[in-house]
Amino acid sequence: MLVAAELTDGRWAGAARRSLYVAGPDGDVLRRPWSDVDRASLDPETSAITISWVDGSRAELALAGPGADPFAQALRERVQASVVHSEIVVLPGGSEARVALRRDEGGRLVSQVIGSAGLDLADPAVAARVDAAEARVRSAAGLAV
Repeated sequence: MLVAAELTDGRWAGAARRSLYVAGPDGDVLRRPWSDVDRASLDPETSAITISWVDGSRAELALAGPGADPFAQALRERVQASVVHSEIVVLPGGSEARVALRRDEGGRLVSQVIGSAGLDLADPAVAARVDAAEARVRSAAGLAV
């Protein structure tokens, strides 16, 4: 474990090299690889970290005590370390999607498409732009397209 922090609800959050852990007082443990984290933000006034997952869901970790800054820094570093390359794709209608090449917890490179809730990959114009961006991102890392 790189760093751990107590949460206000009695759970603990831990940042490890490959994954984020959240352990409850009853022994249940949530484990998510860093490649599942789209982004996270720390509210310095409340010491709460809001995590946005690549599937569009969110989680809040309300940190207790003085561990907020070191934990937030480790979280940021681990998420950034999982990103190898990314590209923003402007879509018809002005919306955007991000195509990212990331390292999963086993070290393998995987591509992800992260867009807003209204992203319609069934639309041929959207699919064409996203597919082209994914091909460029994968090609930049020497991966098969």
